[in-house]
Amino acid sequence: MSTTVNNCHILLFPYPAQGHMLPLLHLAHRLSLHGLTITIVITPKNLPYLSSLLSSHPSSITPLILPFPSHPSIPPGVENVKDLGHSGNLPMLTSLSKLHDPLLHWFNSHPDPPVAIISDFFLGWTLHLAHQLNIPRLVFFPSGAFLAAIDDYVWNNVEQLKTLDQVELSALPGSHVFKSHHLPSLFRLYKKSDPDWEFVKDLKLANTKSWGCVFNSFEAFEGEYMDYLKKKLSHDQIFGVGPLNLPGPGNLGSGSDLNERLLTWLDGCPKASVVYVCFGSQKLLKREQMEALALGLEKSGTRFVWVVKTGSTQEREDGFGNVPDGFEERLAGRGLVMREWAPQVSILSHEAAGGFLSHCGFNSVLEGIVGGV
Repeated sequence: MSTTVNNCHILLFPYPAQGHMLPLLHLAHRLSLHGLTITIVITPKNLPYLSSLLSSHPSSITPLILPFPSHPSIPPGVENVKDLGHSGNLPMLTSLSKLHDPLLHWFNSHPDPPVAIISDFFLGWTLHLAHQLNIPRLVFFPSGAFLAAIDDYVWNNVEQLKTLDQVELSALPGSHVFKSHHLPSLFRLYKKSDPDWEFVKDLKLANTKSWGCVFNSFEAFEGEYMDYLKKKLSHDQIFGVGPLNLPGPGNLGSGSDLNERLLTWLDGCPKASVVYVCFGSQKLLKREQMEALALGLEKSGTRFVWVVKTGSTQEREDGFGNVPDGFEERLAGRGLVMREWAPQVSILSHEAAGGFLSHCGFNSVLEGIVGGV
């Protein structure tokens, strides 16, 4: 795509979880390269995630920093789901909806307000904001069109499906059948007439009522589900723009000393000899799981890079995310343990990477495909 749209101003609103925020920031980078002016809604503790983006596009991308709305289930100072775990999604969704009025005020007082909103699929309430402002809202799915098709089906039929042990999605390509406990967790947890859960239902249904859908996916991978959504929604505003994390020129990356040492170590490894182990930003492994994984890596004799999520002080005391004593010393030179984060795209695209042990989050699946691992 080589088209540029000069001075068109749009608002991006990411959801504060690693797997949601990073793809939308990659999209902001790509859109800026095509001449758009972008404002990104962010809360103070999440502002560091924008640092490389803002330094790469100082004149075209601006943060809109709004105070994080408090919630009784979210500890003070916590503004990202990575610090709450998966169960933190419901309070996070509810809390962020309180930004509606500050955003409305900002729009109405801005001399050149955005002409469209692109927001994460966990922020469906922004459709109502867009209607008030008489501008289009595009929903951004950091995951694929297959999940969007399932989400649309189950939330439009939530009361009938909640009572079933098995759900047949006969309208979807492939006529999939799922056991109820394999369906999306927010759907499984939904409680009719509970105000918080009715809010979740409303924001989910708002997604496919939006002007368009943007997927971190691509036609060759999910074309049949994109076509299904076009027919189901009776419009063609279904855009596969992924993979958004392609390595190479024009992409964002981190050049820390730790990353440089990691890549130097990979350069010294034989081709396809390293297993990369990472279970995402929300999943903490229990002591027994950590010990089993460490034992497997040690006995396998293979080279590895293991990204370990360490959790809070209390969680570490309870054994979550603790690498067994002596493991790193015994395997020094054969493997690296990295805490909290690693440059996943760079690792998977390195010729030394030969395997990926993953929780199979959508970003990780895409990055594995792109890296050919």
